Amino acid sequence: MAIEIEGRIIDKLQPVKGESARGTWIKQDFILEYEDGKFPARVCINVWGEDMVRNLESYTRGDSIKASLKLSSREYNGKWYTEIRAWRIERTGDAPIPSPSYSSAPAPTPAPPSAPAPSYDDIPSGMDSFSERVDDLPF
Repeated sequence: MAIEIEGRIIDKLQPVKGESARGTWIKQDFILEYEDGKFPARVCINVWGEDMVRNLESYTRGDSIKASLKLSSREYNGKWYTEIRAWRIERTGDAPIPSPSYSSAPAPTPAPPSAPAPSYDDIPSGMDSFSERVDDLPF
């Protein structure tokens, strides 16, 4: 089953290198923003191996890409871990997806009050001061 996703690279994390029983390995994560209905969504995707990390270096923040993905999960000590790995990345000809600017959006204008605020004259008799409060509750 082929899984592909198109979006815009919004961040690339630093490559991570390590040693295993099979030898040296390298991987790099990147964050892809894609359209999910009305709102943008983000997903962290990784690439493994020297060739894929080198390929990812040719892309910068804001580049529109299409990534072919492989999903895998594994169990360790009763917990499941899921990985989204790109095995192919291609540049798309689409214009970059505009980044949502949450901080620059104008604040909503509050609705005018439907009734004037209460004044001192609106206080019922018997409640002129807190120490002389009249309690007319039946319980």
